[in-house]
Amino acid sequence: MARQDLAPPRLRPADVLRVGAVGLRTRPARAFLSALGIAIGIAAMVGVVGISSSSGAELDRQLSALGTNLLTVSNGQTLTGETATMPLEAEAMIERIGPVLSVSSIGAASDAKVYRSEAVPEAQTGGITAYAARLDLLDAVGATLRDGAWLNAATQVYPAVVLGSTAAERLGVGAAGPGTQVLIGGERFTVTGVLEPVALAAELDTAALVGWPVAEERLGFDGHPTVLYTRADERHLEAVRDVLAATGNPEAPNEVDVSRPSDALAAKQATDQAFTGLLLGVGAVALIVGGVGVANTMVISVLERRAEIGLRRSLGATRGQIRVQFLAESLLLSAIGGVGGVCAGTAVTVGYAAYEEWPSVIPAEATAGGLAATLVIGAVAGLYPAVRAARLSPTEALAAH
Repeated sequence: MARQDLAPPRLRPADVLRVGAVGLRTRPARAFLSALGIAIGIAAMVGVVGISSSSGAELDRQLSALGTNLLTVSNGQTLTGETATMPLEAEAMIERIGPVLSVSSIGAASDAKVYRSEAVPEAQTGGITAYAARLDLLDAVGATLRDGAWLNAATQVYPAVVLGSTAAERLGVGAAGPGTQVLIGGERFTVTGVLEPVALAAELDTAALVGWPVAEERLGFDGHPTVLYTRADERHLEAVRDVLAATGNPEAPNEVDVSRPSDALAAKQATDQAFTGLLLGVGAVALIVGGVGVANTMVISVLERRAEIGLRRSLGATRGQIRVQFLAESLLLSAIGGVGGVCAGTAVTVGYAAYEEWPSVIPAEATAGGLAATLVIGAVAGLYPAVRAARLSPTEALAAH
Protein backbone atom coordinates (compact mmCIF):
# COMPACT_ATOMS: atom_id res chain seq x y z
CA MET A 1 0.00 0.00 0.00
CA ALA A 2 1.48 3.31 -1.09
CA ARG A 3 2.36 5.82 1.62
CA GLN A 4 0.27 8.95 1.58
CA ASP A 5 1.94 12.26 2.48
CA LEU A 6 -0.11 14.22 4.98
CA ALA A 7 -0.52 17.89 4.12
CA PRO A 8 0.42 20.28 6.93
CA PRO A 9 -2.61 21.74 8.76
CA ARG A 10 -3.78 25.08 7.47
CA LEU A 11 -3.74 28.12 9.77
CA ARG A 12 -7.14 29.61 10.34
CA PRO A 13 -7.44 33.42 10.80
CA ALA A 14 -7.86 32.97 14.54
CA ASP A 15 -4.70 30.85 14.63
CA VAL A 16 -2.79 33.50 12.66
CA LEU A 17 -3.79 36.17 15.19
CA ARG A 18 -2.87 33.91 18.10
CA VAL A 19 0.60 33.03 16.87
CA GLY A 20 1.14 36.61 15.70
CA ALA A 21 0.47 37.88 19.21
CA VAL A 22 3.03 35.55 20.79
CA GLY A 23 5.94 37.94 20.32
CA LEU A 24 3.91 40.92 21.53
CA ARG A 25 2.91 39.18 24.77
CA THR A 26 6.39 37.92 25.57
CA ARG A 27 8.09 41.32 24.95
CA PRO A 28 5.44 43.91 25.91
CA ALA A 29 7.81 46.83 26.59
CA ARG A 30 9.51 46.52 23.21
CA ALA A 31 6.16 46.10 21.46
CA PHE A 32 4.76 49.17 23.22
CA LEU A 33 7.66 51.40 22.20
CA SER A 34 7.47 50.24 18.57
CA ALA A 35 3.70 50.76 18.47
CA LEU A 36 4.20 54.19 20.07
CA GLY A 37 6.32 55.31 17.10
CA ILE A 38 3.51 54.37 14.72
CA ALA A 39 0.91 55.99 17.00
CA ILE A 40 2.77 59.32 17.07
CA GLY A 41 2.89 59.51 13.28
CA ILE A 42 -0.79 58.60 12.85
CA ALA A 43 -1.87 60.94 15.66
CA ALA A 44 0.02 63.80 14.00
CA MET A 45 -1.60 63.13 10.62
CA VAL A 46 -5.15 62.70 11.96
CA GLY A 47 -4.78 65.70 14.28
CA VAL A 48 -3.47 67.99 11.54
CA VAL A 49 -6.20 66.99 9.09
CA GLY A 50 -8.89 67.17 11.77
CA ILE A 51 -7.86 70.60 13.06
CA SER A 52 -7.56 71.94 9.51
CA SER A 53 -11.00 70.57 8.61
CA SER A 54 -12.50 72.01 11.81
CA SER A 55 -10.98 75.39 10.99
CA GLY A 56 -12.44 75.21 7.50
CA ALA A 57 -15.85 74.30 8.90
CA GLU A 58 -15.67 77.31 11.20
CA LEU A 59 -14.81 79.56 8.25
CA ASP A 60 -17.76 78.17 6.28
CA ARG A 61 -20.00 78.75 9.28
CA GLN A 62 -18.82 82.33 9.60
CA LEU A 63 -19.31 83.05 5.92
CA SER A 64 -22.76 81.49 5.99
CA ALA A 65 -23.69 83.73 8.91
CA LEU A 66 -22.03 86.89 7.56
CA GLY A 67 -22.81 86.35 3.89
CA THR A 68 -20.46 86.28 0.93
CA ASN A 69 -22.28 89.01 -1.01
CA LEU A 70 -20.49 91.94 0.64
CA LEU A 71 -18.41 94.21 -1.60
CA THR A 72 -16.38 97.16 -0.30
CA VAL A 73 -15.58 100.34 -2.21
CA SER A 74 -12.75 102.38 -0.71
CA ASN A 75 -10.49 105.28 -1.57
CA GLY A 76 -7.52 104.35 -3.71
CA GLN A 77 -4.50 106.37 -4.79
CA THR A 78 -4.28 109.27 -7.21
CA LEU A 79 -1.68 109.37 -9.98
CA THR A 80 0.54 111.44 -7.69
CA GLY A 81 0.35 108.84 -4.90
CA GLU A 82 -2.02 110.74 -2.63
CA THR A 83 -5.14 109.25 -1.06
CA ALA A 84 -8.10 109.76 -3.37
CA THR A 85 -11.49 111.12 -2.31
CA MET A 86 -14.86 109.70 -3.34
CA PRO A 87 -17.69 112.08 -4.28
CA LEU A 88 -20.32 113.01 -1.71
CA GLU A 89 -22.92 111.35 -3.96
CA ALA A 90 -21.07 108.00 -4.20
CA GLU A 91 -23.39 106.21 -1.79
CA ALA A 92 -26.55 107.43 -3.52
CA MET A 93 -25.19 106.54 -6.97
CA ILE A 94 -24.31 102.99 -5.95
CA GLU A 95 -27.75 102.49 -4.39
CA ARG A 96 -29.25 102.97 -7.86
CA ILE A 97 -27.52 99.84 -9.24
CA GLY A 98 -30.31 97.30 -9.77
CA PRO A 99 -28.93 94.18 -8.00
CA VAL A 100 -27.62 96.21 -5.04
CA LEU A 101 -29.60 95.33 -1.91
CA SER A 102 -28.15 97.83 0.56
CA VAL A 103 -25.33 100.34 0.99
CA SER A 104 -23.76 101.73 4.14
CA SER A 105 -20.58 103.69 4.73
CA ILE A 106 -18.02 105.16 7.07
CA GLY A 107 -16.01 108.34 6.62
CA ALA A 108 -12.67 109.06 8.29
CA ALA A 109 -12.37 112.16 10.44
CA SER A 110 -8.60 112.17 9.89
CA ASP A 111 -7.80 115.19 12.06
CA ALA A 112 -9.69 113.91 15.10
CA LYS A 113 -7.27 111.92 17.27
CA VAL A 114 -8.59 109.47 19.84
CA TYR A 115 -7.20 109.28 23.39
CA ARG A 116 -8.31 107.88 26.74
CA SER A 117 -7.78 111.23 28.45
CA GLU A 118 -5.94 114.54 28.20
CA ALA A 119 -3.02 113.03 30.11
CA VAL A 120 -2.01 110.78 27.18
CA PRO A 121 0.83 112.21 25.04
CA GLU A 122 -0.29 113.30 21.57
CA ALA A 123 2.15 110.92 19.86
CA GLN A 124 0.50 107.88 21.48
CA THR A 125 -2.56 107.58 19.25
CA GLY A 126 -2.71 103.78 19.51
CA GLY A 127 -3.50 103.48 15.80
CA ILE A 128 -7.18 104.29 16.41
CA THR A 129 -9.14 106.16 13.74
CA ALA A 130 -12.31 108.19 14.26
CA TYR A 131 -15.02 107.47 11.69
CA ALA A 132 -18.44 108.88 10.99
CA ALA A 133 -20.79 105.92 10.62
CA ARG A 134 -24.21 105.35 9.10
CA LEU A 135 -26.88 103.89 11.36
CA ASP A 136 -27.29 100.75 9.21
CA LEU A 137 -23.57 99.88 9.33
CA LEU A 138 -23.92 96.86 11.64
CA ASP A 139 -26.36 95.08 9.33
CA ALA A 140 -24.21 95.84 6.30
CA VAL A 141 -21.02 94.27 7.69
CA GLY A 142 -22.57 91.62 9.94
CA ALA A 143 -21.17 93.15 13.12
CA THR A 144 -22.42 92.47 16.64
CA LEU A 145 -22.10 94.32 19.94
CA ARG A 146 -20.11 92.94 22.85
CA ASP A 147 -21.54 95.49 25.23
CA GLY A 148 -23.86 98.50 25.21
CA ALA A 149 -25.93 99.79 22.32
CA TRP A 150 -25.38 100.95 18.75
CA LEU A 151 -25.91 104.51 17.56
CA ASN A 152 -29.48 105.58 16.84
CA ALA A 153 -31.33 108.60 15.49
CA ALA A 154 -31.00 110.35 18.84
CA THR A 155 -27.40 109.55 19.83
CA GLN A 156 -25.94 110.18 16.37
CA VAL A 157 -26.25 113.95 16.92
CA TYR A 158 -24.63 113.86 20.37
CA PRO A 159 -21.02 113.10 21.44
CA ALA A 160 -21.55 109.34 21.66
CA VAL A 161 -19.10 106.73 20.37
CA VAL A 162 -19.03 102.99 19.72
CA LEU A 163 -15.56 101.45 19.92
CA GLY A 164 -14.17 98.58 17.87
CA SER A 165 -12.88 95.58 19.83
CA THR A 166 -9.19 96.43 19.42
CA ALA A 167 -9.77 100.13 19.98
CA ALA A 168 -11.54 99.42 23.28
CA GLU A 169 -8.68 97.20 24.39
CA ARG A 170 -6.04 99.82 23.55
CA LEU A 171 -8.00 102.54 25.33
CA GLY A 172 -8.54 100.38 28.40
CA VAL A 173 -12.32 100.41 28.04
CA GLY A 174 -13.87 97.21 29.33
CA ALA A 175 -17.54 98.12 29.10
CA ALA A 176 -19.81 100.88 27.86
CA GLY A 177 -21.64 103.22 30.22
CA PRO A 178 -22.56 106.83 30.98
CA GLY A 179 -19.42 107.25 33.08
CA THR A 180 -17.05 105.92 30.43
CA GLN A 181 -15.65 108.59 28.16
CA VAL A 182 -12.84 109.00 25.65
CA LEU A 183 -11.32 112.04 24.03
CA ILE A 184 -11.95 112.51 20.28
CA GLY A 185 -10.71 115.63 18.52
CA GLY A 186 -10.28 117.35 21.86
CA GLU A 187 -13.88 116.69 22.96
CA ARG A 188 -15.23 114.09 25.37
CA PHE A 189 -17.44 111.38 23.88
CA THR A 190 -19.42 108.91 25.97
CA VAL A 191 -18.86 105.24 25.09
CA THR A 192 -22.28 103.76 24.37
CA GLY A 193 -21.12 100.44 22.90
CA VAL A 194 -18.22 98.09 22.19
CA LEU A 195 -18.16 95.83 19.12
CA GLU A 196 -17.10 92.22 18.78
CA PRO A 197 -14.31 91.65 16.21
CA VAL A 198 -15.71 92.18 12.69
CA ALA A 199 -14.52 89.42 10.35
CA LEU A 200 -15.53 91.12 7.09
CA ALA A 201 -14.44 94.66 8.01
CA ALA A 202 -11.23 94.49 10.02
CA GLU A 203 -10.81 98.28 9.84
CA LEU A 204 -13.71 98.63 12.28
CA ASP A 205 -11.78 96.78 15.00
CA THR A 206 -9.50 99.81 15.46
CA ALA A 207 -12.23 102.40 14.93
CA ALA A 208 -14.03 104.92 17.10
CA LEU A 209 -17.44 105.21 15.43
CA VAL A 210 -19.57 108.34 15.90
CA GLY A 211 -22.72 109.61 14.26
CA TRP A 212 -22.48 111.26 10.84
CA PRO A 213 -24.05 114.59 11.96
CA VAL A 214 -21.89 115.00 15.08
CA ALA A 215 -18.74 114.18 13.12
CA GLU A 216 -19.52 116.96 10.64
CA GLU A 217 -20.43 119.38 13.40
CA ARG A 218 -17.65 118.78 15.94
CA LEU A 219 -14.80 116.80 14.32
CA GLY A 220 -14.24 118.69 11.09
CA PHE A 221 -15.49 115.78 8.97
CA ASP A 222 -16.04 116.83 5.34
CA GLY A 223 -18.84 114.33 4.62
CA HIS A 224 -16.95 112.31 1.98
CA PRO A 225 -17.27 108.54 2.49
CA THR A 226 -14.05 106.58 2.98
CA VAL A 227 -15.41 103.02 2.67
CA LEU A 228 -18.75 101.92 1.21
CA TYR A 229 -20.18 98.51 2.21
CA THR A 230 -22.42 97.11 -0.50
CA ARG A 231 -24.63 94.03 -0.30
CA ALA A 232 -25.64 92.71 -3.71
CA ASP A 233 -27.65 89.84 -5.15
CA GLU A 234 -25.39 86.76 -5.22
CA ARG A 235 -26.50 85.93 -8.77
CA HIS A 236 -25.23 89.27 -10.08
CA LEU A 237 -22.31 89.80 -7.70
CA GLU A 238 -19.58 89.80 -10.34
CA ALA A 239 -21.54 92.14 -12.59
CA VAL A 240 -22.03 94.58 -9.71
CA ARG A 241 -18.37 94.31 -8.83
CA ASP A 242 -17.38 95.27 -12.36
CA VAL A 243 -19.36 98.54 -12.30
CA LEU A 244 -18.83 99.68 -8.71
CA ALA A 245 -15.68 101.72 -9.35
CA ALA A 246 -17.15 103.61 -12.29
CA THR A 247 -20.41 104.19 -10.43
CA GLY A 248 -18.84 105.28 -7.16
CA ASN A 249 -16.43 107.72 -8.81
CA PRO A 250 -17.38 108.28 -12.48
CA GLU A 251 -14.68 110.92 -13.02
CA ALA A 252 -11.82 108.76 -11.75
CA PRO A 253 -12.79 105.06 -11.46
CA ASN A 254 -9.10 104.12 -11.33
CA GLU A 255 -8.87 105.89 -7.96
CA VAL A 256 -11.33 103.49 -6.32
CA ASP A 257 -10.49 100.08 -4.84
CA VAL A 258 -13.17 97.38 -4.93
CA SER A 259 -12.78 94.18 -2.92
CA ARG A 260 -14.75 91.22 -1.63
CA PRO A 261 -13.86 90.64 2.05
CA SER A 262 -14.85 86.98 1.97
CA ASP A 263 -12.11 86.41 -0.65
CA ALA A 264 -9.55 87.53 1.93
CA LEU A 265 -10.88 84.99 4.41
CA ALA A 266 -10.76 82.28 1.74
CA ALA A 267 -7.16 83.26 0.91
CA LYS A 268 -6.26 82.97 4.58
CA GLN A 269 -7.79 79.51 4.64
CA ALA A 270 -5.73 78.55 1.56
CA THR A 271 -2.60 79.69 3.40
CA ASP A 272 -3.60 77.59 6.39
CA GLN A 273 -4.06 74.59 4.09
CA ALA A 274 -0.54 75.05 2.69
CA PHE A 275 0.78 75.03 6.25
CA THR A 276 -1.32 71.93 6.89
CA GLY A 277 0.48 70.22 4.00
CA LEU A 278 3.80 70.96 5.68
CA LEU A 279 2.61 69.50 8.97
CA LEU A 280 1.32 66.41 7.18
CA GLY A 281 4.81 65.94 5.77
CA VAL A 282 6.19 66.04 9.31
CA GLY A 283 3.60 63.45 10.35
CA ALA A 284 4.57 61.23 7.41
CA VAL A 285 8.23 61.40 8.47
CA ALA A 286 7.22 60.40 12.01
CA LEU A 287 5.23 57.50 10.55
CA ILE A 288 8.22 56.29 8.53
CA VAL A 289 10.42 56.49 11.61
CA GLY A 290 7.83 54.41 13.45
CA GLY A 291 7.90 51.87 10.62
CA VAL A 292 11.68 51.62 10.90
CA GLY A 293 11.20 50.93 14.62
CA VAL A 294 8.78 48.10 13.82
CA ALA A 295 11.19 46.64 11.29
CA ASN A 296 14.02 46.77 13.83
CA THR A 297 11.85 45.08 16.44
CA MET A 298 10.90 42.29 14.04
CA VAL A 299 14.50 41.63 12.93
CA ILE A 300 15.63 41.36 16.55
CA SER A 301 12.64 39.14 17.26
CA VAL A 302 13.71 36.71 14.51
CA LEU A 303 17.25 36.55 15.90
CA GLU A 304 16.05 35.95 19.45
CA ARG A 305 13.43 33.37 18.53
CA ARG A 306 15.45 30.97 16.39
CA ALA A 307 14.80 28.14 18.81
CA GLU A 308 11.06 28.71 18.56
CA ILE A 309 11.27 28.80 14.77
CA GLY A 310 13.34 25.58 14.68
CA LEU A 311 10.95 23.80 17.03
CA ARG A 312 7.91 24.82 14.98
CA ARG A 313 9.61 23.68 11.77
CA SER A 314 10.49 20.33 13.42
CA LEU A 315 6.84 19.87 14.40
CA GLY A 316 5.73 20.32 10.80
CA ALA A 317 5.24 24.06 10.27
CA THR A 318 5.97 25.10 6.70
CA ARG A 319 8.05 28.05 5.61
CA GLY A 320 4.87 29.77 4.51
CA GLN A 321 3.36 29.39 7.98
CA ILE A 322 6.48 30.81 9.61
CA ARG A 323 6.38 33.70 7.15
CA VAL A 324 2.70 34.35 7.91
CA GLN A 325 3.37 34.24 11.67
CA PHE A 326 5.99 36.98 11.62
CA LEU A 327 4.17 39.05 9.02
CA ALA A 328 1.00 38.85 11.14
CA GLU A 329 2.99 39.93 14.19
CA SER A 330 4.30 42.99 12.33
CA LEU A 331 0.83 43.88 11.04
CA LEU A 332 -0.69 43.44 14.49
CA LEU A 333 1.97 45.64 16.06
CA SER A 334 1.38 48.36 13.47
CA ALA A 335 -2.41 48.06 13.77
CA ILE A 336 -2.24 48.58 17.54
CA GLY A 337 -0.14 51.70 16.98
CA GLY A 338 -2.50 52.87 14.25
CA VAL A 339 -5.64 52.50 16.35
CA GLY A 340 -3.94 54.27 19.25
CA GLY A 341 -2.78 57.04 16.94
CA VAL A 342 -6.26 57.55 15.47
CA CYS A 343 -7.76 57.75 18.96
CA ALA A 344 -5.08 60.22 20.10
CA GLY A 345 -5.45 62.36 16.96
CA THR A 346 -9.23 62.37 17.35
CA ALA A 347 -8.95 63.41 21.00
CA VAL A 348 -6.56 66.25 20.12
CA THR A 349 -8.87 67.49 17.36
CA VAL A 350 -11.99 67.39 19.53
CA GLY A 351 -10.19 69.09 22.43
CA TYR A 352 -8.68 71.86 20.30
CA ALA A 353 -11.93 72.48 18.43
CA ALA A 354 -13.81 72.72 21.74
CA TYR A 355 -11.20 75.16 23.07
CA GLU A 356 -11.55 77.37 19.97
CA GLU A 357 -15.35 76.90 19.93
CA TRP A 358 -15.20 75.40 16.44
CA PRO A 359 -17.32 72.57 15.09
CA SER A 360 -15.33 69.33 15.44
CA VAL A 361 -14.74 67.72 12.03
CA ILE A 362 -12.67 64.56 11.54
CA PRO A 363 -12.81 63.39 7.90
CA ALA A 364 -13.46 59.67 7.54
CA GLU A 365 -10.76 59.48 4.87
CA ALA A 366 -8.22 60.72 7.44
CA THR A 367 -8.92 57.90 9.89
CA ALA A 368 -9.30 55.28 7.15
CA GLY A 369 -6.17 56.52 5.41
CA GLY A 370 -4.26 56.51 8.70
CA LEU A 371 -5.20 52.91 9.44
CA ALA A 372 -4.41 51.86 5.86
CA ALA A 373 -1.02 53.56 6.13
CA THR A 374 -0.22 51.63 9.29
CA LEU A 375 -1.03 48.32 7.62
CA VAL A 376 1.15 49.20 4.65
CA ILE A 377 3.98 50.24 6.97
CA GLY A 378 3.54 47.04 8.97
CA ALA A 379 3.59 44.86 5.86
CA VAL A 380 6.70 46.55 4.46
CA ALA A 381 8.46 46.54 7.84
CA GLY A 382 7.66 42.88 8.51
CA LEU A 383 8.29 41.47 5.06
CA TYR A 384 12.09 41.04 5.31
CA PRO A 385 12.08 39.63 8.87
CA ALA A 386 9.27 37.23 7.90
CA VAL A 387 11.16 35.98 4.84
CA ARG A 388 14.36 35.66 6.88
CA ALA A 389 12.58 33.61 9.54
CA ALA A 390 11.03 31.33 6.92
CA ARG A 391 14.42 30.60 5.37
CA LEU A 392 15.82 29.15 8.60
CA SER A 393 16.00 25.35 8.48
CA PRO A 394 15.02 23.38 11.61
CA THR A 395 18.55 22.11 12.21
CA GLU A 396 20.12 25.55 11.69
CA ALA A 397 17.68 27.18 14.07
CA LEU A 398 18.01 24.55 16.81
CA ALA A 399 21.81 24.45 16.46
CA ALA A 400 21.96 28.24 16.88
CA HIS A 401 20.07 27.84 20.13
